[in-house]
Amino acid sequence: MDKSRYIVTTTNGRQVDLTQAQILRSNNLYPFGQHNYAIYETPEGIFVKAMNSGEREIMLTSYELIDEQEARHYNHPYFRTDN
Repeated sequence: MDKSRYIVTTTNGRQVDLTQAQILRSNNLYPFGQHNYAIYETPEGIFVKAMNSGEREIMLTSYELIDEQEARHYNHPYFRTDN
């Protein structure tokens, strides 16, 4: 059995297993910052939006449950700018 699991706690306190989730869209460019995000769909049909609050060492820092409509049409407001 694989012991590597990707279990997150959402902003409302619910734990969601993203180990087998499909990434619908994302931006994982380094260096990390607010431009980083990911939209996940779990095999159970749960949709999670993962965001970065501005942390430069961790790609994703918060997780929020969202509905399918928002997940499929999400447009991230931040972009990476190179100084």
